[in-house]
Amino acid sequence: MNINAATAESVKKSYFNILGFFLNQEKIESRYMRCLLKWGFQLRLSPNDVSAGKLHDLDTLQFTLPTEKAQRLEALYHLVHMIYLDKVVEDVELEVASMYAQQLGFNAALVGDLFKSIATAAYDVNSPQEVKREVLDFLKLYNM
Repeated sequence: MNINAATAESVKKSYFNILGFFLNQEKIESRYMRCLLKWGFQLRLSPNDVSAGKLHDLDTLQFTLPTEKAQRLEALYHLVHMIYLDKVVEDVELEVASMYAQQLGFNAALVGDLFKSIATAAYDVNSPQEVKREVLDFLKLYNM
C-alpha cells in the first residue's frame, strides 16, 4: 500500500502504541511478538524512527488510549494498513489487531467482522484511500 510521508509517520506512531500495549502485558505470546516484529520490519523502521519516538528503552514504551473517536478510527485504519503490508492476511495478524482494537474500545464481534471482511477483500485493486473509505463505511454501518 503506497502512502504519503505524513500517513507513514502516523502509521509508525500507531505501531509504537500497539507495541507499547503488548509490551506492557504481563505475558506476550511469541507468535504475537513475531507479528509485531514483522510489522516493524515491513514499516522499515529506522533508528531515526526510534529516536523520534523517544524509545531509548523498551521499558519506557507505553500504550496511550486515543481520546477522540476520530483518533481511534484512524488507529483502526492503521491496523488494516499493517495487516496489508505484505498483501497476505495471516490469522495471527487478525488476532493481534482484534486485541488492540478491543483495547481501543471497539466491540469484539464487530471488529472481528470488519477484519474478516478485509481479509476477503480484493486488496490489490484498492488504493489506500479506497481501503480507508471501506473501513470507515463499515464502521458507520455498525455505528462504531
